[in-house]
Amino acid sequence: MMSIGIAAAFAAAAPSLHASGTGEFVYVESNLKATNANSIFAFERQSDGSLSPVPGSPFPTGGAGVQDTSLKLGPYDTDLNIAINPARTLLYAVNPGSDTIAALAIQKNGSLKPIKGSPFPSGGTDPVSVSLVGDQLFVVNQNGDFPRASNTLPNYTILHVNADGSLARLGANSSKGVALGTSPSIALVDPYRGLLFGADFLGGLLQKFDIAGNQLVQRQTTALPAYDYPAAAPPLPLGLALHPTQPILYVGFVTINELGVFTYDDLDGPSNPNWGLQFVGAAPNSGQAICWIRVNHAGTRLYSSDTGTNSISVYDLSNPLKPVQIQELNMAGLGNATQFEISPDDAYIYAISSRASATIPDGQGNALHVLKVADDGTVDEIAKSPILFHLPDGVRPQGVAIANLK
Repeated sequence: MMSIGIAAAFAAAAPSLHASGTGEFVYVESNLKATNANSIFAFERQSDGSLSPVPGSPFPTGGAGVQDTSLKLGPYDTDLNIAINPARTLLYAVNPGSDTIAALAIQKNGSLKPIKGSPFPSGGTDPVSVSLVGDQLFVVNQNGDFPRASNTLPNYTILHVNADGSLARLGANSSKGVALGTSPSIALVDPYRGLLFGADFLGGLLQKFDIAGNQLVQRQTTALPAYDYPAAAPPLPLGLALHPTQPILYVGFVTINELGVFTYDDLDGPSNPNWGLQFVGAAPNSGQAICWIRVNHAGTRLYSSDTGTNSISVYDLSNPLKPVQIQELNMAGLGNATQFEISPDDAYIYAISSRASATIPDGQGNALHVLKVADDGTVDEIAKSPILFHLPDGVRPQGVAIANLK
């Protein structure tokens, strides 16, 4: 086992002598709460699928993460914590404990260096999610870090990305507040239709905004359909994903283990019958607590992480409005499956599990798993997985981003 500072130790076996770097780099945020302790772990995928740390990893973000020693699932769950630009030269990461966004330059060897002025104010309290489109960085400020909660409204915000990668605040209409306690968790952009979607997790609401230049125009919110929810299972949405070619939004119905399907239109207004989101139906999930969701680049397979069972589920999207589950893979070891990403070539999935329950022994649970995707879209965990992160009690790694630098 190789230890890196106080932040983490890696329990994965070293790559074989015949393995070589592929130029595909995987980034995960440590989320350490202490002042200026937050950092980004960087790994390079080897030819055999295993991951090896980039020299110098982890790389400081200049800010702080958050910590939940109650070890409860739910309140601190977020998505899209790290964003990389299309040129694969810049990485942005949230510092939720210090209300800033780190801007880091990606070097040719996968290492990271802060750009001048980083980190930058997030435009609110407790930033948890970032999506990058052109020269706009979309941020969710959750205000959900309970030990330092304030009366500042959570918000969805646009920051301007300058030519040097630095971030700048825009006008008042570039930020839209939502109700206290609703716990917005994700900023998901449809760049082709100029729309921003969000999930107000504890509020049970889906948000939809028009992106009008540097302004956000809030549209009708959508509550999850209530017909299927018993009293003990409130309607809580968490994971969101878009179909790559069709106006379809997939939503994780966490408390009833179903995958929700919505269609949408980019023409909003009282005279438009498709105003907002239209619920189509839901597909069952065999795991427990379906949360985070991704769709492969061809739009043929959908993947979900199921937190309660530490599993990844696979859906066939032959009919994208009627997903059919074809697999549930329980990942190795103990933990609670959280954020994950699909590699650019759809060949691998990198998935985080976390220690979000006191039933998981201290020192276990926080891990990065490597799954190989078969030709039919199903997955299997490679032999040299997972990598274990040794973090303080209540600290959970978050966010996965991938950059292919070859």
